[in-house]
Amino acid sequence: MTTAVNVTKNADADWVIRAAGQTGIPERALRAYVAAAETVNAAAPACGIGWNTVAAIGFVETAHGTYGGGYLTSAGQGSRPIVGPVLDGAGFAAIADTDAGALDGDTRWDRAVGPMQFIPTTWQLVGLDGNGDGTADPFNIDDAALSAATYLCAGGRDLTTADGWTDAIYAYNQSDAYIRQVREQATAYAAKAGAQE
Repeated sequence: MTTAVNVTKNADADWVIRAAGQTGIPERALRAYVAAAETVNAAAPACGIGWNTVAAIGFVETAHGTYGGGYLTSAGQGSRPIVGPVLDGAGFAAIADTDAGALDGDTRWDRAVGPMQFIPTTWQLVGLDGNGDGTADPFNIDDAALSAATYLCAGGRDLTTADGWTDAIYAYNQSDAYIRQVREQATAYAAKAGAQE
């Protein structure tokens, strides 16, 4: 695996500002992605998740919380809830409602929610409080990014290897096309940010 697919970085504020401009990632989202990777790597150093891997998923899933014309507030909340398509088996997996519509507003079928698009059952398993406000909120980029990074590193995965990285992305979305798209985006972000250390 080339290191550009998964780049770790201990970022300072100046780097985040510069890298946001170079990559087109909103600064607020980039801060969340870097913080998530740093936090997970501190807790599970063998994972080696890169900020650009988390960012690539954020891009593919919701264009960093901007899907449909939305934006992230300074607190990391979406300007409006991001709720994915109905998971009723028509073009997507069929997943009957698991949360009585609490997260997705749908009491018949589940829908993925938030900037990192968590299905309610997955959020129940891995949802974390990334901003320290006492609530794990899938609509908050800090919480969603930390939860995504943790999920990608689950089971002792080593994202510094080609197989480990691919297995992690496959666990997030079981599609070869998705894996290719995330790989291409992660590599592009690393190249644009010049973040290899």
